[in-house]
Parts: sequence; C-alpha cells; structure tokens
Amino acid sequence: MTSVPSSIVPPPADLDPAVAARLTAAGQTALLAAWPGLPAAGRATLAADLADVDWTLLAEMRRLVGGRAAGAVADAAPDMTGAVTPPCLVLGDAGNAIAPDAAARRGAAALGDGLVGAVLVAGGQGSRLGHDGPKGCFSIGPVSGASLFRLLLGKLAAVRRRHGRPVPLAIMTSAATEAATREYLARESCCGLDPDDVRIFRQASLPALDAATGEMLRDEPGRLALAPDGHGGMLTALAAAGLLDWFARRGVEQVVSFQVDNPLALPLHPEFLGYHLLTAAEFSTQVVLKREPGERVGAVIESGGVHRVVEYSDLAPDLAAARLPDGRLRFHAGSIAVHAFARSFLDRAAATTDSLPLHLAFKAVPFVDAAGVRQVPAGPNAIKFERFIFDLMPLARRVCVVQIEAADGFAPLKNAPGAAADTADHVRAALVAHARRLLAFRGITVADDVPVELDPALVLDARDIHLPLGTRIDRPTVVGG
Repeated sequence: MTSVPSSIVPPPADLDPAVAARLTAAGQTALLAAWPGLPAAGRATLAADLADVDWTLLAEMRRLVGGRAAGAVADAAPDMTGAVTPPCLVLGDAGNAIAPDAAARRGAAALGDGLVGAVLVAGGQGSRLGHDGPKGCFSIGPVSGASLFRLLLGKLAAVRRRHGRPVPLAIMTSAATEAATREYLARESCCGLDPDDVRIFRQASLPALDAATGEMLRDEPGRLALAPDGHGGMLTALAAAGLLDWFARRGVEQVVSFQVDNPLALPLHPEFLGYHLLTAAEFSTQVVLKREPGERVGAVIESGGVHRVVEYSDLAPDLAAARLPDGRLRFHAGSIAVHAFARSFLDRAAATTDSLPLHLAFKAVPFVDAAGVRQVPAGPNAIKFERFIFDLMPLARRVCVVQIEAADGFAPLKNAPGAAADTADHVRAALVAHARRLLAFRGITVADDVPVELDPALVLDARDIHLPLGTRIDRPTVVGG
C-alpha cells in the first residue's frame, strides 16, 4: 500500500491534534488533505466518525488488506482435510440418542424457570426489498400484513403465555436502523412484549478501505463509508452495552440468537433447547438438510473434533456437489443462523479480544474522491469487513447440531421481487403452507388458494388451535387460537 507522505499534509489547525496524529500514523493522509475543503458541518460529522474509529483495529484491517493482492477476496479457501458432516439430532426423531419427549420436557422446564434469554439480530435495512427502513419493519404477514418484528416478537409473547415466564430479549440494531427501530417498537408497544423485558443495542460499524491504498473511504464529503460489523458484532456489542450482565441479573443461563429475516424461526423450541441442555453444549445450532449444492446456506462441518461453519461461497464446487453413498450431499447440514449458547460461554468469549476474526470481502463501494466528487465504481474497489457469530463454534467445549424441517423453521427473506428464491412472495407462501399444515393436523380444512395465517402471539404450535374439528376456512383468515 502507498500513501501520501505525512510531511506533505500538515495537520489542520481545527482538527483535534490527537485525531490528526492518529490519522497520520495510520497513513490516512487523504482525509487530512480533504479536511480544509470541508464546510464546518462536514468537518463536524467527519470528526464524529473519526472519534468512533478503533485505531488498533484499523491497523489490523490495513495489515489484512496489505497482505492480499488488490482485487482478491480476502478469505482464503478453508482447509477441508478430513472434514465431515457431524452427527445431528433430528427434531422429533424417535431414533435420536436423546428421546424427543425428554428433550422437550427439559427445554420447557428451562423456559418455565426463566433461564432462557434471546438476541434478535436486526441491524439490516430493507433497501433490497424496496423498503425504506429497518428490515424488521417490513410487512410480511400474508393476511394481516404484520411486520417481521410483530411476527417474531409475537412468538416470545406466546412462549411467555404458555410457560409463565418472559424471555428477556435484546434486539441488535445498527447505526442505520437503531433510531427507526426504537421509534417503531415504541409506537407498536413492543409488539405485545413488556418493555422491561426488551433492550435495544447497536452493533459497531467498520470503515471500508480502498483496496489499493488501505485508506478509509468517504461516503459523503463529511462522512466515512461505514458498514455494520456483521452478526458477529453481537458479542462485543452485548458486552459493551452491559447486556450480558443484564441477562445474568435476570437469571438467564442460556441465550438463543436468531435473525429478523426469518419469520418461521424456532429459537425457543423446547426440544431444541432440551438437546442443548442435555448434551451440556456451550454452542448449539439448528441446521436444515441441504439437498442441492447451489443452496445459499453455509455448511456445518467437523474436522478433528472441531466444529465450524463454512460459507457456501467458500466451499469448492466439487466439494459442494459431492454426495454420500445414500445420495445425500457430503456436506448437507445447512446453517440457518439459529443458535443457542451457554451464557457463561459468551462471557468467556467476550473477555477475549480475538474470539472472532475479521472476514474481508472485495466490494464495489461508492466514494468521494479527492475533489469531493462522489464516484460510483463499475467494479469492486474496496474491502469491507465483518465478523460471524458462528466463528465461536470452534471455541466451544461441546457443540450440539440439531436438524429441523425447513418448512417448519426456515423461510429467509433475502431477495428483491423477481429473484428465484427467498423473496417476499416465497416467504408469504411458506407462512401460508405452514399454517395449512398445522390446521390440517387439527382437522381443519382450508379452501384452495385461500391464504391463511397463524397469529404467532396466540398460536405457538398446533396445541393452541382450538377451532372445532371439521371447520372449513373459505376466506383469508388470521387464526388466533
């Protein structure tokens, strides 16, 4: 990497000398050169962005960028020597080493004793969906139009109703979504949850670096180009906000995490929690059976007794397509970002600064050039950084992998209309299909092509459906018990 010698760019008189010294030492001379040309408001906002920079981490980011050829995606191919898909407990399978009923009783007891807390990862925006605001506010209910937040927080209300104790919930936002999320939840009365049981915290943001020089890019003349630090930012952000201590004060011993873009998520399923507890796992994770190599989910693998997740983009095509003698993919345990952790494990991991490595991605990042003109690059020009919470898996003393049916617990909302999968239409169809299955199990018929939806605050599972046997639903309906 090259940068302008610091002697050519004297520190501006109206910039905090300590910040100017850090910029100079870090080789960020383009920002120093741009400072005099900024209006007062631009200098104020840029100074605020710079005040939040972790300079030690920036040095590590620059070192990582410098160790890669410009234009290369930074994460090297993972070592798959000896890798296999680990044994999985299958939700509801009587052939499991632990009986499903025993697991369900243990998990229900933990919920009834108030030992379980939850983290909802909700830092993403809905821009790809054509939604201006946090993705959690996106309307997805096929009949009600309920938001992702309302559907997911409703599940926690139903757990409280059935088990008699609330599940303390921490919602992770980002700089782009925090204010709007707070306003939405205040307006919607926390979607039925007691505000005392809910905390909102913000993950950190990391600057994008020019791939050639390692300098921080500006998104506007007076703003750095920043992006959230990934779902792995949950760990340090929880600790920084005092929320690991909050969980402890509330008596929480196990913490589940799940993503706001999956309205079918089952993080508090008693059987899943029971397997986590009965195996004495520090890290448990849900997977779905991956049937085709091109499915865009990471794979849980085991090598040398160590569990980890390999991103779908990092798995070589021949390995992704390899199959076992029974026809299943060799790496068929698809990670769906629903996890359970021993709180003591999170405490231990949070106390170590290098628990979660930085991952790098070569991206096209719009930026403001030296003349103050915004440029939109035709191809990748910058490195973005993030952390992944599943990178804690190798640090856990014991890992439990639980396979669920995708139709019951995985309907991710990822793509804009018109994509081949994971669009709003796909998610709504999955919600309708799920409701139809539970209603049919209770002897209730739904007319063809009639959308039906379950109120998650009132219907946790089929036991909560109390319509008379033989009922027929002929019009769009939200079933509330």
